[in-house]
Amino acid sequence: MVSVRGRLALAAGAVARWASRTSGRGAGAMIGGLVAMTLDRSLLAQLGRERRTVVVTGTNGKSTTTRMVAAALRDLGAVATNSEGANMDAGLIAALAADRAAALAALEVDEMHVPHVADAVAPAVIVLLNLSRDQLDRVGEINTIERALRAALARHPDAVVVANCDDVLVTSAAYDHPRVVWVAAGGGWSADSVSCPRSGEIIVRDAAGWHSTGADFRRPAPHWWVDTDHLHGPDGLVLAMRLALPGAVNRGNAAQAVAAAVALGAAAPAAVAAAGTVEEVAGRYARIQYGPHTVRMLLAKNPAGWQEALAMVDPHAPAVVIAVNGQVPDGVDLSWLWDVNFEHFGAADTAVVAAGERGTDLAVRLGYADVAHTLVHDPVRAVESCPPGHVEVIANYTAFLHLNRALERHG
Repeated sequence: MVSVRGRLALAAGAVARWASRTSGRGAGAMIGGLVAMTLDRSLLAQLGRERRTVVVTGTNGKSTTTRMVAAALRDLGAVATNSEGANMDAGLIAALAADRAAALAALEVDEMHVPHVADAVAPAVIVLLNLSRDQLDRVGEINTIERALRAALARHPDAVVVANCDDVLVTSAAYDHPRVVWVAAGGGWSADSVSCPRSGEIIVRDAAGWHSTGADFRRPAPHWWVDTDHLHGPDGLVLAMRLALPGAVNRGNAAQAVAAAVALGAAAPAAVAAAGTVEEVAGRYARIQYGPHTVRMLLAKNPAGWQEALAMVDPHAPAVVIAVNGQVPDGVDLSWLWDVNFEHFGAADTAVVAAGERGTDLAVRLGYADVAHTLVHDPVRAVESCPPGHVEVIANYTAFLHLNRALERHG
């Protein structure tokens, strides 16, 4: 039940949302949520407490996994969700306010905001995907995030935690929780977990997984895991899994989404089928026809995300545009460019174009990687400079948003 003050705050937020849309300044969800939460700080709790909520967090894959969770839960009823990825308080309030009658919610939540969001909405399920370095100028050191998540989970012992046991930092955050569903969702990026977050000892990786050299801290046995074609679950469950989204990372995301939906009562076969219907996420993986070019859009925001995105690039694509900005949402410190393995482009017969506001920084990095490339700062002009046909685009956050909007507007 929303209080009188809460209803007035929501009404004011609705007016702000209408004004934003009418003036053409944006979709209005964020400003509507911001106005509402400013007028009533308890609004998130009021909107969230009466629902069975799944909170999804991690450095990468939040939007995709949340979209899959929402799809998998719809057999159980209406689902409120922040499908456009606005994952801080204002966006969460906007999403919950948009569907106040829904008894279920699937919420993507920025990892720094999980502790107070969980305290507000008391989620039934918390999904932990992965943890790695991301925007050090905003987020800070990743071990700080792990400790904050560990403390937050301790305050919610009744929640089911769906955790990626292939990720050392995620495992550490969930290790002491009484209700964990372990999922082997993959952990291709290991540069941020070379030592144990609990003891400081070296993490050893072998065929059995990983373990700490100095403490009884090791990869738990998974309840769910994936192979090339199937999802394996408890009690010998084996289900064929066909996804519309590319890459091994999305198979891991789907496995965690299915595990979360099943924890809330969804049937596993229906949840797998629903996850397979997700084709694009806020423009990610979308194919856009732009003149003689068919452009596929991939988003990457940090070294781990770039590693996964580069693995999805079609090796036979005639051209690749790599676009990098350095605005506040991207992180203004681009030193992470030197952690990304661009070297494999050096042997590829692919035209590479560096683009974006920080295209020159990227061009320097590509030069040191011995990757032949051209530099075209405007990402739209960069696409136009490519040979006709298929173009793969990898961009960080604001570069992705701006290019996606421009291509959709003019394509």
